[in-house]
Amino acid sequence: MMNIVLLEPEMPANTGNIGRTCVATGTRLHLIEPLGFRINEKELKRAGLDYWKDLDVSVYINFEDFLEKNPDCAGKLYMATTKAKKTYTDVAYEDDAYLMFGKESAGIPEEILVAYEPWCVRIPMADHIRSLNLSNSVAIVLYEALRQRGFGQLQKAGALHRLHWKEGPL
Repeated sequence: MMNIVLLEPEMPANTGNIGRTCVATGTRLHLIEPLGFRINEKELKRAGLDYWKDLDVSVYINFEDFLEKNPDCAGKLYMATTKAKKTYTDVAYEDDAYLMFGKESAGIPEEILVAYEPWCVRIPMADHIRSLNLSNSVAIVLYEALRQRGFGQLQKAGALHRLHWKEGPL
């Protein structure tokens, strides 16, 4: 199972969207305090719609608490930052990788990034853009990790509501 780790997220709508993505992909969500909102805020629930009840989520008091309670993340805790040398597609993600993202206003503190330099990744973007939206960044990196792993149980094709797909090759 993949893991998304949000370090001090500030915006409930982003976290709600990320929670919904986690439910859709069978991914566990880890929230590291302080949070910029309360977990019961209606914006958080609205963004996650009715999926929040199905979310596998854990909350930690700080980064050290997260590390202590997740000793298996060693060597597979990838940190997304605009400052990384390698891109998110340069990494071969494990089935149970931890993908960490920092708060919207400041990202992951440099003290943490320097300690985890080999596991830092970035999403390429134009020079004049500071960063992408947090929930978009999570989706981009998570789906690359899932793609590399063959999407696991996510391969189910959807059915049309009124019509039917043609049989055979396209």
